Amino acid sequence: MKRPILIIEDDTTLNHLITQQLARAGFSTTGATSWSAAQSYLATKEPALIITDVRLPDGDSIQLLPELVETYPVIVLTAFGSVRDAVDSMKRGAADYLLKPVSFDELLLTVERTLENAQLRQENQFCKRQLRARDARNGLVIGESAVIDDVLRTVEAVAKEDITVLVQGESGTGKELIAREVHDNSPRRKRSFVTVDCCTLQEKLFESELFGHEKGAFTGADRQKKGLIEGAEGGTLFLDEIGEIDGSIQAKLLRVLETGQFRRLGGTKDLSANVRVVAATNRNLGDMVEDGAFRPDLFYRLNGFNILVPPLRDRRDDIPALAEHFIRNHSFSRRIEKQLKKAAVRKLVAYNWPGNIRELKNVMERAIILSRDKPWIGPEHLAFGSSQRQSAAALTLSFNQDPTLEQIEAEYLSRLLKKFSGRRAEVADTLGVSERSVYRMIKRFDLENG
Repeated sequence: MKRPILIIEDDTTLNHLITQQLARAGFSTTGATSWSAAQSYLATKEPALIITDVRLPDGDSIQLLPELVETYPVIVLTAFGSVRDAVDSMKRGAADYLLKPVSFDELLLTVERTLENAQLRQENQFCKRQLRARDARNGLVIGESAVIDDVLRTVEAVAKEDITVLVQGESGTGKELIAREVHDNSPRRKRSFVTVDCCTLQEKLFESELFGHEKGAFTGADRQKKGLIEGAEGGTLFLDEIGEIDGSIQAKLLRVLETGQFRRLGGTKDLSANVRVVAATNRNLGDMVEDGAFRPDLFYRLNGFNILVPPLRDRRDDIPALAEHFIRNHSFSRRIEKQLKKAAVRKLVAYNWPGNIRELKNVMERAIILSRDKPWIGPEHLAFGSSQRQSAAALTLSFNQDPTLEQIEAEYLSRLLKKFSGRRAEVADTLGVSERSVYRMIKRFDLENG
C-alpha cells in the first residue's frame, strides 16, 4: 500500500518536482502551495508524512510545527544557509530538515528514514506487550499428535497468503496461539501482532480502542488517540471472540474489511488500514447468522479461511508433554524440581478436559502447590473442576466422510485405549464386554501399536 505524503511548498516548480520524484519512488503524493490548501487536505485525509517549506504565503511552518508534530512526522524545507530556521524546526519537533536546492537522493533517503523512525515509534507502545505475550506463548503449541500436526500444517500453508483467517474452537484450546503462529509465519511477522479482546469492552469503548478517537469526540477525550488498527499497521490485528461484538461495530468492521478504510470516533478523515485480520470465536457464527445475531456479509468476509483448533480430549497424546511444560514453566516458586508419577499421567489422560488447555494449566499449578515439598506429583494432587462421570459424556468422533459401523467401532476403541493408557480391563468395563473381547477387537482393528 502506497504511503501518502503531503508536500507544502509555495514554489510551484519545486513543489511539482518533489511531488513527481516521490511519486516515481512509489509514494502517494499531494502538493499544496499554501497553508490553507494544506488545511483543506488535512481536514479529510491523514498523510504518513508532511514535507513543508518554512515560509508560506499565509503562515509560518515553524510556528505551526508544535500542532503538526503531535499527529504527523514533519520534514522542513529551508533555504541554504538558514541554520537558525533548521535549529528552530528541530527544537519544535521536526523529524528532519532539508536545504534548498533539494538533492533527490538526499530527499529520498530522508523520507525513508523519517517514515521508518515514525513506524518504530508507533510500534514502541506495543513492544513490551508483544514480548510478554511471546514469552507466555513460547512452547505452548506443544505436541506431536496427528490432529495438532494437521492444524500446524494448515497454519503454515495459509500464513503466507494475505487472507483473513477465522480460528474456531472451544474456550481454552489455544486459539490465540494459533493466530500468533499465522502471524509469525507470515510476511507481516516483523510488524506488530495486536490483540483486541471483544468480550471485555463496551460498545463505545470498543470503538475507541479499535478505531481511535479525535479530540473532543466524547467527554474526557482531551486529545487525539490512535486506535489498535493503527497500532497494528503493517502487521496483524487479532480479534478474539469476534462473536461478542454488537451490530453497529459489526457494520464498521465490515467497512474496514471491504474498503481497507476506517474513521476514528468523532473524525471525518478516511484512514487506511494496512492490517491482516485474524479472528477467533468459540461460538458457531453460522448459527448466529441464522438467528440474526451476526451479519452474514461480515461472516463471509471473516471466514476467508477457517482453522478448527481441536479440543484437548481429541489430542490426548499431547497431554503428558503439556503437563510437563506447565510444571517447568509455572510463574511461582521453583524451589523443587517436580516430576509426574505414572499414575498421575494416566489420570490426566483419562480426564476429558472441558476447560481444555487452560484447565490443564490450572490443574497443574494447583498440583504443584498441593504437592508441597515433594519432588513428585501423584494422582492425589490432581483436582478437577468437574467429575469424571460428567466429563465422560463429552465425546465427539469426526470423520472426513460418512463412516461405516466398523470405522466407528475402531475409532471409539482407539479413543478408549488412549484414554485409559492401554489398560484393557478399564476399556472392557467401559464397553461392557470381557477383556478377551477387547483383545480380539484390538487384533481385528490392528491397534496393537495404537
